[in-house]
Amino acid sequence: MTIISERFQKNERLCSRKTIEELFSNGKSFYCQSFQVIWNHADDTLQAPASIAVSVPKKNFRSAVQRNRIRRKIREAYRHQKHVLYHHLEKSGRKIVFMIIFKSSTEPDYNEIFQLTGKIISILTEQITAAKEITE
Repeated sequence: MTIISERFQKNERLCSRKTIEELFSNGKSFYCQSFQVIWNHADDTLQAPASIAVSVPKKNFRSAVQRNRIRRKIREAYRHQKHVLYHHLEKSGRKIVFMIIFKSSTEPDYNEIFQLTGKIISILTEQITAAKEITE
């Protein structure tokens, strides 16, 4: 088992427009309270076990300051809990890309986001396991 850094590095960020378009067209989706998560398996060319993008729609928060604050909180909560997901992905030999979309119209506090991010990661690991069993 490798030691996983708690940094949120460049190769863990989902930036490629092509990959994001593929994620939206072929990805699987689920909801967890005020979050929608869209995920898909990635090819082995990806450096990190998981790449993530975070979106907060302008429709719900007009102020860019609020949108950026929520995005920062979500990334921070993910950064502290990603080792659980990485450990599962290393065991299964898979790589994934996913996007977290915040759907609520009220700004949550960090503790709420932290708990929901943990729940998202556990649901994601269950779905990855289920998808692996189906393909085998």
